[in-house]
Formats: sequence, C-alpha cells, structure tokens
Amino acid sequence: MAQGRVHGSLWLPVLLAALLFAGLVPLGASDGWQVVEHRAFDLFSTYDPPRPPAHSAVVVAIDEPSFAEIGRQWPWPRSVHAGLARALRGAGAGPIGFDIVFAEPSQPAEDTALAAALAGDTVLAADITAIADQRFEQRIRTEPLATLLAGGARSGVASVDLDSDGVLRRLPNVPDPFAATLARLAGHEAAPPPGALLQYFGPPRSYPTVSYYQALQPEGMLPPGFLSGRAAIVGFSLQAVPTVTSGGADAFVTPYTVKTGRLTAGAEVQATILDNLVHGLWITPAPPWLPPVVLAALLLVALFGTRRLGPVPSLAALALLAIGIAAGSYALLRFGRVWLPPVLPMLGTTAAIIVQGSYGFAREQAQRRRITRAFEHYLAPSLVSRLAQDPGQLQLGGETRVLTVLFCDVRGFTTLSEEMKQDPQGLTRLLNRILTPLSEAVLATGGTIDKFIGDCVMAFWNAPLDDPDHAAHAVEAARRMLAEIAALNESLRREGVAVPIAIGIGINTGTCVVGNMGSDRRFDYSALGDSVNLASRLEGACKRYGVGTVIGPDTALALAGRAPLIELDRLVVKGRTEPAAVYTLLAHRSVGDEAYRALAGRHEAALAAYRARRWDEARTAFLECRDIEPSLAALYDLYVLRIAEHERHPPPEAWAGETIAMEK
Repeated sequence: MAQGRVHGSLWLPVLLAALLFAGLVPLGASDGWQVVEHRAFDLFSTYDPPRPPAHSAVVVAIDEPSFAEIGRQWPWPRSVHAGLARALRGAGAGPIGFDIVFAEPSQPAEDTALAAALAGDTVLAADITAIADQRFEQRIRTEPLATLLAGGARSGVASVDLDSDGVLRRLPNVPDPFAATLARLAGHEAAPPPGALLQYFGPPRSYPTVSYYQALQPEGMLPPGFLSGRAAIVGFSLQAVPTVTSGGADAFVTPYTVKTGRLTAGAEVQATILDNLVHGLWITPAPPWLPPVVLAALLLVALFGTRRLGPVPSLAALALLAIGIAAGSYALLRFGRVWLPPVLPMLGTTAAIIVQGSYGFAREQAQRRRITRAFEHYLAPSLVSRLAQDPGQLQLGGETRVLTVLFCDVRGFTTLSEEMKQDPQGLTRLLNRILTPLSEAVLATGGTIDKFIGDCVMAFWNAPLDDPDHAAHAVEAARRMLAEIAALNESLRREGVAVPIAIGIGINTGTCVVGNMGSDRRFDYSALGDSVNLASRLEGACKRYGVGTVIGPDTALALAGRAPLIELDRLVVKGRTEPAAVYTLLAHRSVGDEAYRALAGRHEAALAAYRARRWDEARTAFLECRDIEPSLAALYDLYVLRIAEHERHPPPEAWAGETIAMEK
C-alpha cells in the first residue's frame, strides 16, 4: 500500500504537467499570446544591446533644416540629388543608398543629370506592394526609372515586414533587399535565416546623422573624414521625431517605441539592417520544437521540485524559477543570438506551483479550522488565530520583563465631542483619523498596541519580541505622534474645524508583568505593574507643564543623551523615597542643534538657581529660556509663578526643588 502511495504521488505531478502542457501549447500558438512574447522580445533586445564596433552607415537626413536651406518644395529637382551623389562620393563615402523611390520620370534634363551622377556604387530604392483579397494575393514590384539604372546603379527593395502588432522586428523577407545590396557593395555577404529578428542598437536618432544640406557641402559643413569608408543612406529623418500618435513619413514602430513612444525613420532602419548584416548581429528564432520541450521540462521541474515545500518556500522557488527563465532567455539572446520566448514557460511554472501550493494550503487551512472550531468559544478571535499556528500559547499568566510603556491621550476631545454631538458618525470618523496615525507610529517603531481606552492609546515595547533599544523606539514613536497630529491639525484647519487636536504622552521604563491576562474564557495580551501606572500618571502631568510629552527617569537614562530632552521637574512618585527627574522631548530639535545646546545649558543653570533658592537669578534665567524656546513658554511661566509663591511663602528647609506627583 505504501508503494502505491509513492507511485500515486509521482504520477500526480506528471498528470498535472500533462494537463497544463495540453492547455498552454495552444495558448502559446495564438496570435494574442504572440503579441505578449513580442513585447518580451522588445524588452530583452533593447536592454544593453550589443553594439557594432563602428557604425557602417551615416544617415543623410531629409529634414526640416534641409527644406529651409534648399528652399524648394518636395519633390526636389533630381539635379539636387545628383549634386548630393557627387558630393558624397567626393567625401569618400562608401556605397550610396537613396531610400527614395524614383519610379516616375520628371523633367528630362533633371533625370539626365541624376543618371549621370549615379554609378555602380549607388543603390536606389525599389518597392513591393501587396494587393490581396479573399481569392488571391498579388505583390507588385515598383522599380526605379530605367534610365537611372543605365549607368550601373542598382536597385534594392526597401519594403519591410511588420509583425501583427505593427512593430518592425524582422529582417526584410524580400528579393534583393535594399540594405543587403548596400552590404554586398561594401564587400559583405550575409545569409540570415528566414524570419531572422532585427537587433536595434538604440532609440531614434542613435545613428550618425547629417542634414541633407550639410552633405551637399561636406568640406565646409562636416568634420574631415566623417563620411570616409561608410555607407551613406539618404532618406527622410525629421528632427522632430514623430510619435506613435502623430505618425510620420517613412517612420516605423520598433522595439524602442515601447520605451520612448517615438518612431524610427526608414533611413535609420535601413542603416540598422545594414549593421546587422555586416556584423552578423541578427537574432535567430529558436527552432519550432524547442519551446514545447523547454515548457514540458520546466513544468516537471516546478512540480517535482516544490511538491514537499510549504507556501513561502514555494513562492521563493517560483521567484527563482521565474528569474532563472528570464535570465536564461536573455543570456541566450544576448550572447547566443537566439530568441527563446520566456513568458509562456514562466506562466506555466507559475500555474504549476500555484496549483500544487493551493493543495498544500487547503490541507493546512483544514487543520487550522479544526483547532479554531475547538477553541473559538473560549478565546478572542485574534488569539485563536495565533493558537492555530502555535497551540503552546494557550495559557494564562505571563512573564516579568523590563518594558517601555507609553500612554497617549487626546486633549480637547471632550470639547470637540460636545460640538459634534449632533454628528456622531462624523465624530467617529474624526476619532479614527486621530487614532490611526498614532497607532501607525507605534507599529512603525516595533511597539505593541495594548489597548484603546476611549481616545487614549496604551502601547509598550520589548514584548512579545525582544527589543534591546525599546526606550529609544518609544521616544521615536512619540516624536512621530506629535508630527502626525501637527499634520492632522493642518488638514482639519483647511476643512474648517476650529478646535485643534492636542495630545499628551507619558513614557516610562520599568519592570512589568506581560502576558495573556483575563479570564478563563477570554483574555488579552497586556502589561501590568507600577511602571505602567507611572506612565499613565506621567501622561496626565503633561497638562500641568504645558508640554506634549513627559518622560520618566529610567527612560531618559536609557537614552543616554541620544534624544533632545529637557528636565521638567523632580517628582516624588509612588514606590520611591527620593525625588526623580522627569523630562520632556523637544520633538522639533535634535541633540546636535546649537539652539538645543544653548537652551539645555541655560535651563540647567535656571534649575540649579531655583533649587538653591536664588529666586531673582532663577527668574531671569527662566525668562531667558522662554525667549530661546517659545514652545516651553507654559513651563517657564509655571516656574515664574512658583518663584513668586516661594517668595511669599518660603518652602521648608528640607525642600530640594521636588514636587509631589499628582495622581491621574
């Protein structure tokens, strides 16, 4: 029986591979899918294409400046072209190609002038036009005027073949191609296979290009030797490169059009074909039998290679396979000059891994549902989900850890609630707008949201996951919260909400009990202890000092000068006999700011004078601090009022500047 199960597990991937193969092969042969593979070719062939050692041709552009300089409407007199042929030949150009069909006679003198200027180094464009209906297809070849060929000039068919999506990707499949005739005149014979793909070397206007009027006077207009030894291809190549939407004369969609949106001039296409032939850079399509064989092999590799993997490893294997297929296809194209389409194999391996992974996922989900059904009446849904992954977590109690605890309460929300009591839905939306960025600040710094208490958020760091720098992360969360509330207030102001939102944040570090707290039927992951209570009281003290944050002594000690903190006061808190310093965060400052350093030094001097009962010195120093940092004006006003009270009623001899902490 075990042997039968093994055989069955082996036959299942084979059967699945056969079914996928049977569905994918017809898809790959469809016209619509061929367009997808064509797009892949466009992408691959234009990424870091091979370059010829030197361009074999220069494009002589019939362009806007040439029309302006010559000052005639098209078609120009053929004596102008005759002058160009003589000028190019005199400048040392190799074969000369006119990508212009001179099929009709013009004035006899003009035809005679052009014929006299042409010789055996010249190729004139011919054209093939296809006329087809349901019964037949007829191809008509239009040749240059016979008198123009009498002096030895040759004709070459400049027509090209477009793919079904209108993109020019292939070497022309016509007799006597224009570029091939130029190549033979230059001494290069090439025999690309039928259907060979064209390698482009850059976007439009990548080839050396001169304006027609410049080539008429090369000795004065062009650098010495610029044309020497290179073919000169004359044709339309407008400087305002035509786009797909605008179209253009003798311009084509190429693989680069997907990236640039621009068409490539026919003369530049002929120059590209010439370099493909001269340097053997064309791309050969893979033989018809190879893509199906590769597809079948990859389906089997994907199915057998991932049948024992979980979802995440399967996705990793899928990514590696996809990258490998794409890289292999590109390498074969780039270095082997063979095009093996990659998209269908990538689709096949993706489908195979997804189908096989779906089976494993369904089996795992069924097991989790069994656990959920067993415990859904006893635990909160969030813990049921965790229990389904790790049933060992089902226990009350917890562990003792040093945590940094944060309480963040919204100020003025009661007033705003009263104003919006007629719009409870709007009030709910506003509360969500407040609590969402506050929560994101906790999560972005690796904290755990314990609970929401009305418009208050409680969070802690260093549980359940270890966080060695939990104090710094909690203070960073406070900094983000203050920035988010400032941004929210600006948005509310633009929306016409007059009451600004403010928050108070209390942060404390200390030993807590953290774990699953609650009853036998329902519990939550939470933290308890005096350190939690102190964090809550510190949050309440924000109002007294007029600041956004009050930070406990152990948190400040853990930061060790890494945050711009200012000491607020010395509080006598529950559980301690000695007063402890509490601090506030200057969220808009950094430790290295000159203004912060100046404030910190003056602030320490003010506190020292205050605690030494030098009232006049302390008052002056606090007022100077207020000028340096207006955001702490409420704090310094509080100290000025305290000084006035102490002057009227001196504190006891044992007083050292401490304040009895207020209960929240």
